[in-house]
Amino acid sequence: MTLRSPKFLFVPVSSPEGVGEYMRSLIVANEVKRRWPDATIQFILSRHAPYASTCPYPAALLDDTPTKDIKAVNDFMSFFQPDFVIFDASGRRSQLTHANKLGAKVIFISQHKRKRSRGMKILRARVTDSHWVVQPEFVIGPISWLDRLKLRLIEKPEPTVTGPIFVNPNPKNQATLLGKYGLTAGEFILLNAGSGGHANRRGFIVEEFALAAANMYRATKLPCVIVYGPNYPDSMTEAEGVIAINELEHGAFIDLLDAAKVAVLSGGDTLLQAIALKKPTLSVAVSKDQHHRLKVCENSGLTLCSDSEAQSISDGVINLMQADNLQQLETSLAHSGCVNGLDMGMNLITQLFQSKFGVQ
Repeated sequence: MTLRSPKFLFVPVSSPEGVGEYMRSLIVANEVKRRWPDATIQFILSRHAPYASTCPYPAALLDDTPTKDIKAVNDFMSFFQPDFVIFDASGRRSQLTHANKLGAKVIFISQHKRKRSRGMKILRARVTDSHWVVQPEFVIGPISWLDRLKLRLIEKPEPTVTGPIFVNPNPKNQATLLGKYGLTAGEFILLNAGSGGHANRRGFIVEEFALAAANMYRATKLPCVIVYGPNYPDSMTEAEGVIAINELEHGAFIDLLDAAKVAVLSGGDTLLQAIALKKPTLSVAVSKDQHHRLKVCENSGLTLCSDSEAQSISDGVINLMQADNLQQLETSLAHSGCVNGLDMGMNLITQLFQSKFGVQ
């Protein structure tokens, strides 16, 4: 038995733009709380992130993203004395080292090759107990023989490819949500451009999604549901056949995604979640780091891609919904090995928990 409740500290990348790392950390935190109800959970966030004031757990707020505020993070860790620190795409080596010196189990989560390579550098790997890769291997590719050799020499395990991490659909909650918005499963289109804060030369990309939704309703008569995201700063546009939602809790979003006929998504975490759910998608890169992922997914037959202009998006969805195209996409998705990595991640935490406390 432990003498006190275990303490988990989550340190995701946080900024006024993206929301994916924070959402993933929140999903893991909620599952930690479900499995170990007496656990103490704490976040460190940038005060400029729009979700900083709505985090359901205590959050230490910094003037910058945690990776750049090295001393503040280390000072807080010294004060909090965590048993586990989860750095989601964040953290300098000195921060990971400090957590290790405090006796915490250190988990590092990477989402693309550059971050994965950084996590495998010898001095970082030495102080990391578990390295998760939340990209499917068909996207990110295997590690090199040299990295494999280096990890073997320092007696550290290779990164674990978990794939995307999200909560599973809840049939009861899904039925309630569909009833609330007057929707029928398999008979509506879902649109989401990520956090809503991404822009191109014409303005906010989610506004192009909104114009596309209106076009799609006129062409298909299928209701369109657009989730603007917490970082969209303006008023939502109303249009016939379009249900505009400012923000959804993650589980509710997954329930809608699972029930939609098709989805129009950015190239972030939600696309990989849709692939794991075997949901046909049209995907749009809303940031530079998404282009490679979308190309690989499209070449693997797991999505169709579009640029961010409204007419291209609506034309792309109508093309996707042609019977032959839809069937081909559904067949490829059915054969994809991409699944929800939440259980795998929690199994890794459980192993660390057992090694630290000697109990489950």
